[in-house]
Amino acid sequence: MSLKKKIAVSFFISASIIAALMVFVSANFIGMRKEINYLELTDTIRSKSLQLRRHEKNFFLYGTQKSRGEAEEVHRYIKELNGIVGDNLRSDRTGRLKEMAGLLGEYAGLFEDIEGNSKELTGELEKARASYGKYRESFPLIELTLLERPLEGAQFLERTIGLPKGHRLVAGLVAMDSEINALRKKGEAIISLSKELDRTARDKVDHNIKLSQAAIIIFFPLFLVIGIGTQVFIISGITARLKTLADVVDKTGKGNYPYVPLADGEDHDEVGVLVRKFNEMEAQLAQREMELKAAGEELLQAKKLAAIGTLASGVAHELNNPLNNIYISAQVLARQALDDYPPVIKEVISDIVGQTARVKRIVGDLLEFARGKEPQLRRVEIGGLIEGVYGLIRTTTTYDMGRVKFSLEGRDREVFVIADPDLLERVFINLFTNAADAMKGEGELSVRVAGEGGHVRVSVSDTGEGISRDDLEKVFEPFYSTKDKGTGLGLAIVFNILKKHGGDISVDSEKGRGTTFTITLPGGDE
Repeated sequence: MSLKKKIAVSFFISASIIAALMVFVSANFIGMRKEINYLELTDTIRSKSLQLRRHEKNFFLYGTQKSRGEAEEVHRYIKELNGIVGDNLRSDRTGRLKEMAGLLGEYAGLFEDIEGNSKELTGELEKARASYGKYRESFPLIELTLLERPLEGAQFLERTIGLPKGHRLVAGLVAMDSEINALRKKGEAIISLSKELDRTARDKVDHNIKLSQAAIIIFFPLFLVIGIGTQVFIISGITARLKTLADVVDKTGKGNYPYVPLADGEDHDEVGVLVRKFNEMEAQLAQREMELKAAGEELLQAKKLAAIGTLASGVAHELNNPLNNIYISAQVLARQALDDYPPVIKEVISDIVGQTARVKRIVGDLLEFARGKEPQLRRVEIGGLIEGVYGLIRTTTTYDMGRVKFSLEGRDREVFVIADPDLLERVFINLFTNAADAMKGEGELSVRVAGEGGHVRVSVSDTGEGISRDDLEKVFEPFYSTKDKGTGLGLAIVFNILKKHGGDISVDSEKGRGTTFTITLPGGDE
């Protein structure tokens, strides 16, 4: 409401109080008669509500075989209450009878569901009794407490008889317990509302009696209090919000973006609209600052990677040919080494071959990092790709992967991504190899796949030694490695591949408690 309307309304209220004083006394007697009739109505509703709850408790207490009569009584009282409430809905000025009608409707629906479900569960108990003959004598006890304690029956079936949680009978009993609790809460709400209706009606009668005695004395001071108080309230509210807004503007100029709180109803006048628009501007400024900061960091990382890639490419190309010559020559020399060659010569030749192969792998990583081919995107089922990569890792890693417990969650359905399968395999090869290295070939490697709003999120967790907080920010930088023999390019290659796919990767780790890499890729569901 605008300030102009608030001021007009405040004057109108004050004038209305004076006018109401003229007709109040006569109207009060008529109103008192109506309140007495309403009191009789609420007393009837309260009495029948108590009877309804009594039969409800008996229904659950007597069990499925003896509860039919109580169920009929419950339905009868629901019908009677609905008739009473329905007949008086139009004359109800409080809106509470409409609320009572809604509660009765919900209560009736829940009760009918419980009746139907109890019959179905009784049939399921008979089937289970036939299937589990060893526990045949226990089923009558469960049936006896079916309505009174369904959750305990479900726990008994799980723990003692061994039914799985997903079994129709166990799930039905658990659901029945929830429905019974919901029914009881609705019943309590009906009783509470009926008592409140009765108490409200009595209070109104007492209030009308007292009000008729004190009306002349109260109305004129009330006129002064409301008239002056309303004006003070409007002015003080405007002044306080404008002062708060001025303080926030000062903070915004210093680079902070606080939120100006608005109470309910304050955003409809002119000052509230101004504050709301200012809050929207604050949010947009904060968001843009975050986006600029993120874009700047990403641009800096891209420039750094591009410069390193150019350097790596040149170095790798220069080293590749000499290394090939050394490697081939060392292999030829190794084949020519006869049995009469001294052992130290053979050991040196073998060391040359092994170290040259290692350097060739490093050069290969450099070329892969520098080359970074563009992905050939297509629709890929990621769960199958992950299982294939792990199978490959098990046969090629230097660690005994038989001591690694591997698990893949989310394979209950196929999840597709838009990606280059070859490059995506390289991503998981690097992540799984790092995990195996961190766990020394023994531990738990768990992967979780989940689709989230057009994207697919893949989490790769290990129980290895973890990464310190100081190292977390550097793990995706080229040539940064905490391993003695690592090149520091594996995760940088992973980062580049995912960025070219329009994806992202983050890491969460704690020293001594393992590491989790979380990958986000565009989804490929049709």
